[in-house]
Amino acid sequence: MRLVTHDPDGRRWLLRTPFTSYVVGLAEDDAPRCLHWGPVLTAAQAAALRAPAAWGTSSFDSVTAGDEELVTEAGARFETPSLQVVFPGGDRGVVWRHEGHDVDEGHLTLRFSDRRHPFQVELHYRVRADSDVIERWTVLRSGVRVTVLRCDSAAWSVPMLRGYRLSHVTGGWSAEHALRRPELTMGETVLTSRRGLSGHHANPWLMIDGGDATERHGEVWSGALAWSGSWRVTVTRGPSGRAGWTGGAGHEGPAFELAPGEERVTPAFAGLYSAHGYGGASRAWHRHVTRHVLPQPGELRPVLYNSWEAVGFEVNEANQLRLARLAAEAGAELFVVDDGWFGDRAGDHAGLGDWWPSRDRFPDGLTPLIDEVHRLGMRFGLWVEPEMVSPDSHLYRAHPDWAHHTPGRPRTELRNQLVLNLARPEVADQVRKWLHDLAGEYEIDFLKWDFNRALTEAGPDARVWHDHVRAVYAILDQLRADHPGLRIEGCAGGGGRTDLGMMARTDQVWTSDNTDAWDRIAIQHGFSQVYPARAMAAWVTDSPNPLTGRVTPLRFRFHVAMAGVLGLGGDLLAWSREELDEAAALVAAYKDIRPVVQLGEQYRLDGGVQYAYDGRVVVLAWRGPVAFGEPRLPLRLAGLDPLGHYRDEDTGRLHHGAVLMASGLDLDLTGGDYASALVRFRKEEN
Repeated sequence: MRLVTHDPDGRRWLLRTPFTSYVVGLAEDDAPRCLHWGPVLTAAQAAALRAPAAWGTSSFDSVTAGDEELVTEAGARFETPSLQVVFPGGDRGVVWRHEGHDVDEGHLTLRFSDRRHPFQVELHYRVRADSDVIERWTVLRSGVRVTVLRCDSAAWSVPMLRGYRLSHVTGGWSAEHALRRPELTMGETVLTSRRGLSGHHANPWLMIDGGDATERHGEVWSGALAWSGSWRVTVTRGPSGRAGWTGGAGHEGPAFELAPGEERVTPAFAGLYSAHGYGGASRAWHRHVTRHVLPQPGELRPVLYNSWEAVGFEVNEANQLRLARLAAEAGAELFVVDDGWFGDRAGDHAGLGDWWPSRDRFPDGLTPLIDEVHRLGMRFGLWVEPEMVSPDSHLYRAHPDWAHHTPGRPRTELRNQLVLNLARPEVADQVRKWLHDLAGEYEIDFLKWDFNRALTEAGPDARVWHDHVRAVYAILDQLRADHPGLRIEGCAGGGGRTDLGMMARTDQVWTSDNTDAWDRIAIQHGFSQVYPARAMAAWVTDSPNPLTGRVTPLRFRFHVAMAGVLGLGGDLLAWSREELDEAAALVAAYKDIRPVVQLGEQYRLDGGVQYAYDGRVVVLAWRGPVAFGEPRLPLRLAGLDPLGHYRDEDTGRLHHGAVLMASGLDLDLTGGDYASALVRFRKEEN
């Protein structure tokens, strides 16, 4: 399969993926336009495409058809601008002149300049033979000093449809990934984070369909931005009825100067078309993230124990040793000490920035605990928050200027802490050094990297917002290169940094600080729209839940957490012998199904979730509180071979694939609220 084909006569390029095609062409004025994004086309079919004409005939309408690849402010363009540049003298808007193109296997570069100023724009596209995802980004260069008010990574256009529905997530701290599917309104819908991180309240992905897609059927167009800072995506449904979106790093307001000879590269904004509904789109995203984003995609994630909910800030060597022994009994493979192990950290009011073991809590350092954890057969991990500093800390007293602030104004404290300005090289170097020393001095196998407050007082220059995130990426990249055995979990007060940029540098992300199993079903459902189960950390904690107070059975809590990377986070010191024994049995069951959950294809079911891998099928089903007389619906499976036979590994019963998908699996989820089940099938040879 040829990934990129150039038609010089039509001045267009055909990009191919396994099941989709994307065609970009040049208008008469050299403006780049999307001519097709959807099912596979041949080169001859792509050459036969006609570009849509601009809608409207009045002097108030746009001269474009709403399909440009990067919208500028030149001329009568009234769509949401993707690129806003102020040139010397005050004129704005790039007037396109095509300067050529380059093709390097699946990487297409379209080169343009402005017709008046020495200003260059490159549009980049990358496709791969094993993924339907198309990655796009933009590069700016200038021969004169210009002010860049906005530079998105890409604009995406959806074909004309009778109607449009937008899928995205909303929420807040401990309520992340709440899926919303409203009709796309006329005008502009802005999805954004202004908090310096990808965010709890929104997430940088979206899907659009014609209002008729389901989990299993229908066309879906989607996009996901690989960026861990502030971002903005504007989704437009114009008067012509056409829909699309433009987006990239940064929120509105901060601008930056591009000096002569300087280059600016945006993060990638990836797009995906699927003809197989929301579920098909999700599985395609999961495959792409697994193959081309995650650093160790084929490596099974260990069952971890984290001590935070057991002891909070009252962490010390004695209680960690007791917890480690109980965690090993329960089958944990990784023991993680959370906040409170360092400096003068007796609460959230002090200590951040002083990254050495507390002499009061660990009088002999961390070595005795680490040695015991390793003797118990587990790996050892630590919680860190490298980007933060407490005003009550040795680091802040020595370098108060290292924190983000606006000169002459009070510094905003959130959670009693400030954000270090990693855009300053000396600050980033210090963070890189202590992390390197920490991982090198101790046998650290795992770091939980947290970010527990929004970014404020970063100033009006977009460089600072941008360079802070780039510095985080550089530190993570260097840390992994220097310590290849180190594994990292991304966290920001829960799921505040769930994005493709962070996933490229971490092995998993902490989905939410909310560990209530019933709440987690919806949180994990929203997470799974784009991100795979092998990146989704999920804990079993205490009942009543410490956040919500909800009482749920241990079995239910385990079955919900088994849908991702299983972890334990309860106070094992307070668990009964019966609970510890049940937990050990459920951990053993998870280890059996772990390859299927973490490496398999995921299907969202009405009342559960299903995974398929290497001839095995795993079903996790659950039911919450129900009203008397509510019908008990069978669980219809998906993605099976209709002619295949599937044997229940626990009961020995043989099932037909077609029957499991058409009539469903009749599970007895009775016996009280919050019932659940784990079913394991193995496909038999016909």
